[in-house]
Amino acid sequence: MIISKHFLVAVGLGLIGGTAFAADIQPEGPSGLTEQTGATAKRFMVAAANPHAVEAGYDILKAGGTAIDAAVAVQTVLNLVEPQSSGIGGGAFLIYWDATTGHLTTYDGRETAPAGAGTDYFLKPDGSRKGFWEAVNGAGSVGVPGTVALLDMAHEAHGALPWPDLFQPAIRLARDGFEISQRLGGAIARAAQRGLSDQKSGSGAYFFNSDGTPKASGTLLKNPAFANSLEAIAASGATAFYEGDIAESVLAALASTPDNPSLMTPADLAGYRAVERAPVCIGYRAYEICGMGPPSSGALTIGQILGMLSEFDMKAIGYGPVAAHLFSEASRLAYADRALYVADDDFVDVPARGLLDPHYLRARAAMIYAGQAMGKAEPGTPPFARKGDLSPDQQPERAGTSHFVIVDAAGNAVSMTTTIETGFGSRLMAGGFLLNNELTDFSFLPEKDGKLIANRVEGGKRPRSSMAPTIVLKDGRPVILIGSPGGSRIIPYVAWALIGMIDWGMDPQQAINLGHVSNRNGSTDLEEGTPVASWRSALEAKGHTVKVRSMNSGLHAIRIQDGMLTGGADPRREGTVRGD
Repeated sequence: MIISKHFLVAVGLGLIGGTAFAADIQPEGPSGLTEQTGATAKRFMVAAANPHAVEAGYDILKAGGTAIDAAVAVQTVLNLVEPQSSGIGGGAFLIYWDATTGHLTTYDGRETAPAGAGTDYFLKPDGSRKGFWEAVNGAGSVGVPGTVALLDMAHEAHGALPWPDLFQPAIRLARDGFEISQRLGGAIARAAQRGLSDQKSGSGAYFFNSDGTPKASGTLLKNPAFANSLEAIAASGATAFYEGDIAESVLAALASTPDNPSLMTPADLAGYRAVERAPVCIGYRAYEICGMGPPSSGALTIGQILGMLSEFDMKAIGYGPVAAHLFSEASRLAYADRALYVADDDFVDVPARGLLDPHYLRARAAMIYAGQAMGKAEPGTPPFARKGDLSPDQQPERAGTSHFVIVDAAGNAVSMTTTIETGFGSRLMAGGFLLNNELTDFSFLPEKDGKLIANRVEGGKRPRSSMAPTIVLKDGRPVILIGSPGGSRIIPYVAWALIGMIDWGMDPQQAINLGHVSNRNGSTDLEEGTPVASWRSALEAKGHTVKVRSMNSGLHAIRIQDGMLTGGADPRREGTVRGD
């Protein structure tokens, strides 16, 4: 395997093979979930959160496009039909496997803070921090978008079909219209209470009727402004987004909320660059789990959870409350480290190698007791860390986002997580697309108790993320592609599903259908309406504070085994799988 530029974190832990569950075991998922597993013996496959996007990606693959070509089509259609979750007004992380070279790399299209932003960005004149929704609604929450730059960069390196062709599915659908789905219709109605209908830059008129009522599911929705934006980008590449008419429309939208102003300038837009980075990998059993490093905390925190759990025989323990206890305890410890150390490592010295150091993780795992929950975990002191200089950031990202996975006929593979942050982002619309509220992923407080917070706001900095697009390798070749939306719960969603596939022998759909278990160094959350909710009393007996709640993931996965593809889509959303 060839690894791209920048440093790679790769450590081995517990490289022990295990016997899979018998093929007929069908762990129950949330009530009402339907089987979405893709048929095997496919040459190519796409799994995404909306059937329109899946169809667009499938058509590109069938026409001979690469996985990156299909990713452009999938993302632009998702922007149209699932606008509350992702789009060209936001950012993304992509991990890519090049089947020809054996090269694994990641692309960072995370939004950046305007150059003029300082550490007091979210502070009021009296020094207190703004409230979350006070910060979200309006221009002050918008980071410089990165998705278009990421797609352009990746396509230049790995595309095959002409760039303009990849935008045609979304352009046609935007002009002809599509029916608002049940999920989008419900999201519009809920967001009416959070300012979506009140904005002056187009979102109210687009998502609401003239009488102020939300547009309902089944309504035909057209977006000619978005079609015009896509046509400009198709003709001129990413430059058309960051300069010219589209950039001017973004800046005009930002000027529409003087009570929550933006510091973004034309130079911030024109100067944005996506970054190619090396993946962060950790050995788990006989596999390498590879994903996105800082500014995302995804791969590091998943790596820590799995690294600690490699000290336990999860296969023998099996799917049940004991596994949930161990998983929650490992998650507590990992989230404690995440809160203190992880931020944009172009600005902060993140001790990535130390966080995944095998000796350090064994020592952390030794703090996990089978019979008793530890309560709130404290961060450790991994090698290369400067613990005494920092204070932890306890501000979790809100749920939102989308994820898709693609394998093309040549074996190239994409796992991409894409977002505008909170549902409907900043509520501001420009050029037919919503603008993100990604800056609220920074810590609103720059310091605590006289110590700086690593994830504080700084000009040009990328806010910490939990996005965790993942490619799992075995013997140097990809065998699993997976990821999910879900804010700061993305990490346990992905890690729990990986345990399902690797330790418990599940296929992608079985692992996706598992009820969720999550602990972000606080309560242990169990997904309502699923078998894991019945584990409450067993976990409480071990000292866990348990909350049973809705946990709306959007996991999508593809397994590659013996030349065959098997896909799974999360039925908690509207996802599908299609291959040929």
